[in-house]
Amino acid sequence: MLEELRITGLGVIDDTTLKLTSGMNVITGETGAGKTMVVTGLGLLFGGRADAGRVRADPGRAVVEGRLRLRGALADAVQTRITEAGAEVDDDGSILLSRTVTIEGRSRAHVGGRSMPVAMLSEVGEQVLAVHGQSDQLRLLRPAEQRGALDRFAGPEHEKLLETYREGFTRWRAVVEDLADRRRNARARSQEADLLKLGLDEITRVDPQPGEDDELRAEVQRLEHAEGLRIAAATAAQALASGVEAADETPDATELLGTARRTLEAQASVDPSLSDLAARLEEAATLVGDVAAELSAYLSSLDADPARLEQIYERRAELRALTRKYADDIDGVIAWAENARTRLAALDTSDEVLEELDKERQRLAAQVGELAQRLTAARAEAAVRFSEAVSVELAGLAMPHARVEVAVVPRTAGKDEPTIDALAVGPDGADEVELRLVAHPGAPSLPLQKGASGGELSRVMLAIEVVFAGAGGPPTLVFDEVDAGVGGQAAVEIGRRLARLARTHQVLVVTHLPQVAAFADRHLVVAKDTGGAITTSGVRIVEETERARELARMLAGLPDSDLGIAHAEELLAVAGREKRG
Repeated sequence: MLEELRITGLGVIDDTTLKLTSGMNVITGETGAGKTMVVTGLGLLFGGRADAGRVRADPGRAVVEGRLRLRGALADAVQTRITEAGAEVDDDGSILLSRTVTIEGRSRAHVGGRSMPVAMLSEVGEQVLAVHGQSDQLRLLRPAEQRGALDRFAGPEHEKLLETYREGFTRWRAVVEDLADRRRNARARSQEADLLKLGLDEITRVDPQPGEDDELRAEVQRLEHAEGLRIAAATAAQALASGVEAADETPDATELLGTARRTLEAQASVDPSLSDLAARLEEAATLVGDVAAELSAYLSSLDADPARLEQIYERRAELRALTRKYADDIDGVIAWAENARTRLAALDTSDEVLEELDKERQRLAAQVGELAQRLTAARAEAAVRFSEAVSVELAGLAMPHARVEVAVVPRTAGKDEPTIDALAVGPDGADEVELRLVAHPGAPSLPLQKGASGGELSRVMLAIEVVFAGAGGPPTLVFDEVDAGVGGQAAVEIGRRLARLARTHQVLVVTHLPQVAAFADRHLVVAKDTGGAITTSGVRIVEETERARELARMLAGLPDSDLGIAHAEELLAVAGREKRG
């Protein structure tokens, strides 16, 4: 749950902190007091788009901070994810989140005290919070959103089936498009294939080997400087060890090391520490002997062979011809050849290849068609359950005769779109999904946007959200004035439904209805302060008499009216009995 929310410098809110509870939290206040800024702050905290126009000029930045405390498997998943990203969980198990937006539009995010991409806030938000507002109602009126909503309601096994279908559909469409392209562009493909074959033939004739150009370059260096290398190696060998005729009687390094070792060994009986130095000189003499032997072998391998040098010049000329045409170096030429062979296979328009592709197309089409039919059946079954559940909720929202139907109808194929046995399959199956409302017995079944008034639409959407919440989802639910256009008994029923939802979820409700606010476990009021030069707003918790006065204000605009307060107290008593029941 979200335990605490602090908002600074956002819209009319200067600096305020919301202490939230695990049940139903209701936020009320006068029109324009800043209730919407609370929802805006939540959106920012969980990765929403930053709007610099909402940042107060003083102090020039808006900051939203929140403390999350999660339990169970969700806590483990979120904590593991943020820990992997380098953030830290507090000692008490809570997680601190923050988002800063400057008046210039720059945005920064922090999770667990560490700077993070804003996308990390979004990732956490998707798991812990769902915001339902009037804009979400409009979104749910779109057919694609309705299909997605039904798929989520159908459950995890259905979503796995949908994912399997999407993978198969993607492969089928790729084969269909590949086959059509090979047939449609056979001539252009043949021309490209001929050019690739010419290049491959040339590279095959030369047969370059990985790293060959570097090896030949090094060998040319040795052959072109063979005499200088021989003199250097011979001089070094002569200095290190005997076996090379010297022009004078100067002793070599091996002799000098031997003399030094023997001299020290002769005095080791006087000072034992000299024996260690003598042993190290013996190791040095051994190393010098090894180097001398290697120099002798190197001298034997040196060969100023003009014929070999000419061969290398010719080979390097062949390799340079390849690097001028195909890549910067020989390894690049080899890679070009590999890519060309792959591309040639893709360009093949032979009857054999076309026949194989057509067989693969038919196999995948059968698979996709079968999966599409299974999806349709699963959606039809979920549609019945969904319709029944939403209709039950509507009965409790003062719409006892209304019924929501979920129509799962065949999809219409687009222009030039391939079908499977007359089945118009798309990325999400072969179905269109539409939510329809039967307002009363005998009324026609109409799409929601046509069959419901404003107040009815709010109740239908709330019923849908309650059903969704019962099917799982994030533990914290935010409802932003979803009760617009509703009043009377229907408003009481909305409050009752939200209170029932709060038994299993943390619920935050921004409302203007006292019938809804009466059901709150915690009532927060956003109030303006016009005493200074600039109007600001703050949030405070109201209880007991103060809460009754706020409900009286919402009921009749008369917070000090004895009759209004009496009505508010009666409303609170009714809500209290309903919640206890």
